[in-house]
Amino acid sequence: MEVINQLMMGFQVAATPTNLLWALIGAFVGTIVGVLPGIGPLGSMAILLSFTLNMDATTAMIFFAGIYYGSMYGGSTTSILLNIPGEAASVVTCIDGYKMAQKGRGGAALTVSAVGSFFAGTLSIIGLMFAASVLADAALKFGPPEFFAIGAIGLMFLVRLSGGSLIKNVIMLLLGLALSTIGTDRLHGSARFTFGIGELGQGVEFLPVAMGLFGIAEVLLTAVEKEETGEMIRIRMRDLLPTLTEWKRTIAPILRGSILGFFIGLLPGPSPVISTFVSYMVEKKSSKNPEEFGKGAIEGVAGPESANNAAVGGAYVPLMALGVPFTPAMAVVVGALMLHGITPGPMLMTERPQLFWGVIASMYLGNIMLLVLNLPLVQLFAQITKVPKPILLPLITLMCLVGVYSVNSSYVDLYILALFGILGFILRDLGYSPAPLVLALVIGPMMETALRESLMINQGAIAPMIFRPIAGTIYLAALLALVIPPVVRALRKR
Repeated sequence: MEVINQLMMGFQVAATPTNLLWALIGAFVGTIVGVLPGIGPLGSMAILLSFTLNMDATTAMIFFAGIYYGSMYGGSTTSILLNIPGEAASVVTCIDGYKMAQKGRGGAALTVSAVGSFFAGTLSIIGLMFAASVLADAALKFGPPEFFAIGAIGLMFLVRLSGGSLIKNVIMLLLGLALSTIGTDRLHGSARFTFGIGELGQGVEFLPVAMGLFGIAEVLLTAVEKEETGEMIRIRMRDLLPTLTEWKRTIAPILRGSILGFFIGLLPGPSPVISTFVSYMVEKKSSKNPEEFGKGAIEGVAGPESANNAAVGGAYVPLMALGVPFTPAMAVVVGALMLHGITPGPMLMTERPQLFWGVIASMYLGNIMLLVLNLPLVQLFAQITKVPKPILLPLITLMCLVGVYSVNSSYVDLYILALFGILGFILRDLGYSPAPLVLALVIGPMMETALRESLMINQGAIAPMIFRPIAGTIYLAALLALVIPPVVRALRKR
C-alpha cells in the first residue's frame, strides 16, 4: 500500500505542466536521436547535459528518461523502413523488420515494435518500482567494503560484456580509473596530478569528457563515413494494423523479451544491445518455424524491440538503489544529478522521494506519449535521416562547445572537450570502446574512497574486506557467473 501511495505522489509530480512538457520534449528528442544513425541516446544525453542546469533536478531526470526511452522506440523506424539501424540496440531489428517491409508488412512490423516497446517499458517500470525499493532497503546495511565490491564487480562485468577485445577494454578501464585520480585527494586534501593547472583541482570534469568521447567523436566519425542512401519504404495508415495471426505470434515474444530485457538490464555493460541479441536467439530457438527468421519473421521484431526497452528500466535499478551506474548512459544520468548537487544511492528514496517516484511516474506517461507519437508520425521521423550532414554536424558541434563552456566558463574544459573528441575518434578507429573509460571515470572516485575507508577500518588488512558476509556473497556470485558459462560450454563440447 505504501508503494501505491508513493506512486500516486509521483504522478502528482510528473503531471505538473513543466514536467509533462519536458517529458514530451524528451520523448520527441529521443525518437529523433533514435532515428538519426550514429548519435545514439548516450551522445545526445551527453550533449544536452549542460542544458539541464537551469532545470529542477526532477525535471532533468524526467527529460533524460524520455530521451532514453524515445531512442529505443525511434531506432526501430529506420531499421524497418530503410534497413539502417538508427541506434545500436536496433541492429537486430533490421534482420527481419526490413524483410517484412519489403513484403508489404512494414506497417505491421512498426506497430508490433511500438506496442511491444510500450508493454515491455511498462513491465520494466513496475519491476524498477519494486526492485529498487527492496535493493535500496538492503543497501542501507552496506559499508565501504560492500560498495567497493559492487564497483569492482560492475567494472569487471562491463569489461567482459562490452564486446570486442578484452585487452582493449581493460586498457580503457585503467585509463578511466587513472583519470579519476586527478584532482584533490578526498581524504587528505592534497592536489594530485594537476600539473599546476588550478582548474584541475576539482578533477577532470565528466561533462567535457563525455561530450568529447560521444559527441565530438561521433561528429568526426559521421563526417568521414560514406553516406548511406537507401530507398525508404512508404507506409500508409491502414497498413499499420497487424493481422490477428500476427498478433497471436507476437504475444509470447513480447512477454519473453520484456522479462529477459529487464534482468539483462540489471547487469553492467551495454544491456539494451545485449538484450536484443539474446532475445533474438531465444525466439529463434523456441520458434516452431526457425527457417522464417532472417526472411521476415514477426517474432524477430517483437522480441528484440521489447527486450531493449525493458533493459532501460532494469538499468535504472542499480543507479537509483545503489548510486552505481552500470551503463554509460546511466553514467551521464549520474553526471546530471551531480550537477544539481545530488548523490544517487540508497538514501535517494527517503531524502528525495519526489525525484525517485516522479521519474518512475513520468516513465509511465512517457511510454504513452511515445506510443501516440511514433505510429502516426512514423513517415515524418523517417524523413529526418535525409537532413544533410553539412547542416546537422556543425549544429551538434556548436551545442557541445556552448554546453561545456556554460557550466564552468572554463577554457580548460574546452581543451578537454577537444582532446577527448579527437581521442575518441582515434580510439573508435582502432577498435577501442570508450564506454569502460567513462564508467571508470564516474565509479573510480567512489571505489577509491570505499577502498581507503575499508583499509582504515580494518587497519590495512584485506581479508576482512573480502570475507564480510555481504561483500563475500557479492564476490562469490560474480565468480560463479564468470566460471559456470565456460564450464557448461566445455561439458557440452565433450
